[in-house]
Formats: sequence, C-alpha cells, structure tokens
Amino acid sequence: MPAKAEIPENTTAPAALDASLNAERMPVETRILKLDLPPEGFRLVSGRTLKSLDVAYETYGILNAAKSNAVMICSPLTTDAHAAGYNASYEKAKERIGWWDDMIGPGKAIDTNRYFVIASNMLGGCKGTTGPCSVNPETGKPYGSAFPKISVEDMVAVQRLLSLQLGIDVLEAVVGGSMGGMQALQWSTSFPDKVRKCICIAAAACLSAQALGFEIIGRKVIVNDSGFHGGDFYQHGTIPERGLAYARMIGHLTYLSALSMHEKFGRNRKEDWDEKRFETGFEVESYLNHQGDQFVKRFDANSYLHITWAMDHFDLVARYGSLDKAFAPSQAEFLLVALSSDWLFFPEQTRELGRVLLNQKKIVSVVELDSPYGHDAFLLEVANLSQVITGFLEKPAFDNGSGGGPGNGSAGDRQGGPRPAKGTDTSWKPRGKSFGASRDLEALASLIERGSHILDIGCGDGVLIDRMYKSHGVTGIGIDIALPHVVECLRKNVPVLQSDADRGLSLISDGAFDYAVLNRTLQEVKKPQLVLNEMLRVARKGIVAFPNFAFVGNRLSLLTTGVMPVSEALPYNWHDTPNIHLFSLDDFRLLCAREGIRIEKVLYLGESMISRLMLGLGRPNLGSEFVIASIARES
Repeated sequence: MPAKAEIPENTTAPAALDASLNAERMPVETRILKLDLPPEGFRLVSGRTLKSLDVAYETYGILNAAKSNAVMICSPLTTDAHAAGYNASYEKAKERIGWWDDMIGPGKAIDTNRYFVIASNMLGGCKGTTGPCSVNPETGKPYGSAFPKISVEDMVAVQRLLSLQLGIDVLEAVVGGSMGGMQALQWSTSFPDKVRKCICIAAAACLSAQALGFEIIGRKVIVNDSGFHGGDFYQHGTIPERGLAYARMIGHLTYLSALSMHEKFGRNRKEDWDEKRFETGFEVESYLNHQGDQFVKRFDANSYLHITWAMDHFDLVARYGSLDKAFAPSQAEFLLVALSSDWLFFPEQTRELGRVLLNQKKIVSVVELDSPYGHDAFLLEVANLSQVITGFLEKPAFDNGSGGGPGNGSAGDRQGGPRPAKGTDTSWKPRGKSFGASRDLEALASLIERGSHILDIGCGDGVLIDRMYKSHGVTGIGIDIALPHVVECLRKNVPVLQSDADRGLSLISDGAFDYAVLNRTLQEVKKPQLVLNEMLRVARKGIVAFPNFAFVGNRLSLLTTGVMPVSEALPYNWHDTPNIHLFSLDDFRLLCAREGIRIEKVLYLGESMISRLMLGLGRPNLGSEFVIASIARES
C-alpha cells in the first residue's frame, strides 16, 4: 500500500494546495529514540537478540497530566513514522504530508485536540527504526543477511517499550489498518490490560492462502534478483531493483479492486509501447511500472522481505491455540472495520473475528464500509471511516465506578452504554400520551426484565438499549445496516453490528442473550420466518413489535380513499417504504403457530377513538394500530 496518501493524478492544483496548507497547520518532526534495553538486549520471539534498538517516531497533540489520552497508530506495511501533519524534512512536497493526515489532526477523527497520538516506524523498517539496513554494532556494517527474523509480536513489543519510555503505561486506543490492524490485535493479546480501545481496520487474525501466495511470489522475485547478493547488497553497491519493483507491482494489485481498476484504467492504451518486450501499452501496465519504480527509490528490499515475512507468519490461532484463548484475557473494547471490496482481507475474516469476540461477551462493534476502492480504501476514502472512528472514540471507555480503567466488572456488565450519572432518575416514566416511537418503547420495555442482556435487531440509532441501560440496567448489542445509525449507536456507547437482520444473526452463538428485540423491523426483513427462528436461537425470549395493517382505520382509509394509508404506525408512502411485508396481528399468530413459537403476552397499542372502541369490544385485530408481542420457543 502507498507509503503516502498520494494526491491522485487528476486532482486539481487548488485541491492539492489546500491539502498541503491544511497539513502545514500541524508542523511535525521525526525523532529517533534509543530504547533503554536490559544488558542482554531486546529478545525477539525467535530467541535472537538485538543489542541496540532505535525507534523513529512522531507525536501529535499534548499528553494530559494523567497520561491517559495516548493513542498508538500502528503502521501499515511500507509506511513510516510520518503519519500526519507537515514534515519539512522530506525532499518531495507530497511526502511532507503525513500518509494518514486525513484521519489524524485537530478536529479530525483521531483528534489531536483531545489525544496524544504516537506513530512510529515499525521494527525492521528502513526509515529510522532498527532494520536490516541499520548498522550492526557488532560489525560496524549494515546488518543485511545477519538481521534476525522478526514477528508482529516483536513489533508491538517495541511499540510498548516506546510508550513506556514516553511515560505512558495504558493506551486510550491502538489504531491500525492492514498490517497495522494485525499489530492492533496483537496489542490486545500481548498487553491485555494496557489498551482501552482497539480499532482494527481491513485486517484479520491471519492472512488467507491467496494473500500468502502473492507475498511468497513477491519475495521470490527479490531474492532471485542478481543484485540481491544473499541480502548483503549494500557492500556490493547494488540494489535488487527489478525484483523489488516486481514485488511492489504484485502486491499493489491486491490493494485495489476489480471495479476501481476498471474505472481507473479500463482497457485504455498509451500511444507508444515496445512490442519487442511484449509490452501492451495498456494504462494499467504503465501505472504498475510507475509504482514499482517509485517504490525502489524509497524502500529497502531487505526491510520488505522481513516485514512481509512477519506479516505472513502472523497467526493468532497458531500462536495461542485458538482465537478464544488469544482474546480471553483482553480487556479492550473492539471496533472491527471491514471494506466491502477488499480481497486482501475478506470481510468474512472480520466477521469471524467479531463472532469470536461476541461469544466471549467482549464489547465489540463490527462495521463493513461500502467502497469500490478495495483494500486501500482506508487510506484513500476516509469520510465514512472517519465518522465511525469518531463515534467509537468519542464514547467513554467503560468504567464501573472504581476508576480503575478497562476490565473492571464482569464481561456481561460491560456490554452496553455508559453508566448513569449520579443523580440520574432511573425510573421508566411515560413521556406523554401520544402514540408513536416513544410510547411503544415504553410498552416494549415493560416486557423486559431488569438487568437483562438484549439484542436489538434493526436497532436504528440505538435509543432502546441506551435508554434501557440508564433506566433498567439492561445491556446489549444492536444490529443495523445503515451507516448513520451505526455511527449514532457508537456515539451512544451502544456496541453495534453493521449488517442486515438476515445475515447478522449468524455471528451470534446460541443462547447468547436473554431477549432479542425486533422493533418495527419484522416487516422489513426478507425472510421473516428465518429471522423469528434465529432470534429464538440466540435468545431465550423474543419481543416483536410491528404495525398492524388490519387495523380498522387502515381498512377505512383504503376503502374511502383508494390509496394505501399513511399513519403514525405506517408512516411511509407505498413507493418509499422500507416495509416489504404488510401483515396483521392474526397473520403473525398463524405464522408463530406454524413455526412452533409460543406467544406469551401481547400488548395492543392504539390511541384513536376507533381503536379504543374496537379494543374495548375485544377485537384486537381490528383495534390495534401497533402490536408488541413477547414470544418464546415451544418446549
């Protein structure tokens, strides 16, 4: 992936100038810190040691007096310590702007007005941190082939030493995309009580076989280049240019998507090309050649070999025996972000990781951002990602009142929104007589026991869990497909899974919740029978709330006007409604009977005169504008 968030070629000069001026508002410099090591040196996972260890890093923002606002940025594959702001020491103007400047800075998603942000060049790199091109203190020459094999675990251990030397024990958050996401996950397992929030973007617990294949080919073309000299090319005055360029071309293909490549290049050709060299003249060929040529100028071949090797061997299952064992000690809250068109780290890998954390009752939100830009979308298209990260970071980390930071209280207690402030009125009181969302939330709440753990399917902005947490001590997780709803849930401290109801329940294990809630959602799902059965698989009881199309007012409206009714219970016009199934109370009863579902209690809601009349006559199918039913599986 690009080391800098390069300005696209078709960007206008004023836009490029604006980006530069914006970054210049936060001037930064890269520092080199020699870590304090024990006499034996820094011990790697392999058992080898490094006698001396330098780390290149940058910081943004101000560390507060309690040293509790530090955020660690974990770098992607070929980036450096210059993640944000304007660093005048870089030769090229576009490199002076940090590679994630769109994300980090005053008022941005990772807000330097609030957080003290640390970014470093990873162990094994070639931009100031000790790596293969660094001088070996034992020989006075570059390490080259003598540099030991490293792991992601080693990289994170170095970041831990850096944070400690800066006076920081507990991080407010670790944030990383791609290989940086792997490092973020490793933080939560290596130092389970030192991270409050873990944000993992476009990454997984290990690489897929397909991704391994691309990495393996890339390394082979480097080591077989005549200029490689077994890794000791420094003293030969050569560089394995061709191999490194080809490796970059191969890797770069995995960072894009088929759609983005089609939109960017299609089958367009340039005018001139060399047929004798079997060049095609296609623009995509020219683009890849450019990427390879530029990469050779800025990156070290040995660093590329060692870092990709570490990435390939990152495997939390192999390291800990299972993902359950890996994450069991972790006390962090998790935000897992997948990218829809990413084929380096498939969204399915993110969902699997989410499934494990949910089963452990960790505080976890899983978001899948829709983007055509493939794996590199987290660097190139940050608007939606910024909203999600802002929402997650804005919410207070869990605190059970002991002041001890993350990990206090049981895992079950930790699922849900913030604790009520002192003096908060925790009684559930009616908020008026009018029929509508507020009224049916109150009625729905009356069917849920205090202290329960609930799943809110189609949760909207998370208001049900948020309000019931404050009033009833109820904890829970929401499921919703709309990104604005997901962001609002995060801001309310409501963990959320971005998914539709038909697919999202597959992430959840049997009996994980006391109640599963479908509030104004059953009529919107594609497969109502499946969803009803799934909600009673993941919870011992279900609460289903829906508008009753058989309400006599709806019938009269259709009879007298000839058009579909619009009301508080059915607030949409027929052509823009999310409702795809319009059904009645009796329809629901029949479906439950066919599916072996017991209806335990039904609340009939309606405020109109005709509604009260029909309900008074014992005709709920005619009198209910809105229905709330408590259901359970037949014994």
